[in-house]
Amino acid sequence: MSGFPTDDFVAPFQIENQPVRGRIVRLGAAADEVLTRHDYPPAVADLLGEACALAALVGASLKFEGRLIVQAQGDGPVAYVVADYDTTGALRGYCRFDAARVAELSAGAARPGAGALLGAGTFVMTIDQGPDTERYQGVTPIEGETLALCAETYFARSEQTPTRVRLAVGRADDGAGPRWRAGGLILQNIAEDEARGATAEAWIRAQALFGTVSEDELIDPMVSAQTLLWRLFHEDGVRLFEAKPLTGFCRCSRGRIAAMLRAFGPEERAAMVEADGRIKVTCEYCARVYELAPEAVG
Repeated sequence: MSGFPTDDFVAPFQIENQPVRGRIVRLGAAADEVLTRHDYPPAVADLLGEACALAALVGASLKFEGRLIVQAQGDGPVAYVVADYDTTGALRGYCRFDAARVAELSAGAARPGAGALLGAGTFVMTIDQGPDTERYQGVTPIEGETLALCAETYFARSEQTPTRVRLAVGRADDGAGPRWRAGGLILQNIAEDEARGATAEAWIRAQALFGTVSEDELIDPMVSAQTLLWRLFHEDGVRLFEAKPLTGFCRCSRGRIAAMLRAFGPEERAAMVEADGRIKVTCEYCARVYELAPEAVG
């Protein structure tokens, strides 16, 4: 497909003449931007990268302007992970974690996954269509050792849609040195109807092929989306549709920070003033520090 991007996109695909569709996401610079904004341990960076890839995979299905927020929170070393996908293609994410507990958990040979990092808790997907609409939120328990398994459980229970998800995060050299990358696939079975007939057999076959994809293939900068999908589904044929560009982005601004501070009472804001007479607020997503004069807020 001429002109198809190699990185930082999400795109739908369809297995030819089969009731199975999916989406593929590849993140290069966008993933690196999000994952290097804070000094995340490797296991935590993996978790956040998976959340960003998952948010793009699911959010790209929205048919309206808005946001898809993937969040998981528990009693483990990572208190919560959140990834925010905007239908403009903007991605941001953040993890809050206990560094000592993460280091203790990571001391073994295998890098801990989502289940161990998050512990017992909940997996949440939120759809936000804007300020004048009610948010839709689906909540399921954290089950399984990966965010991919959490997402599959979510779709099975909340959407009743047979779904498979694969996610991968790692460092790879794309010619500019080792950088964080993330990738993922989502595969879904289209419901049976009179015109389509039974879909169970096609879904079993598609899952078997889907299960052969490796994590390395999902993030390898030398393996294009077209090549990866051909490797998986060439026997049946697969059609890749137009890609949506993705970028690392934070929606914080001086105006938003000032509005947030106005929600506090005068005494609370006075307590925030530091020795130099300024109020300083750090955005938890992008780590940008805003300095405001108290009179500019009140």
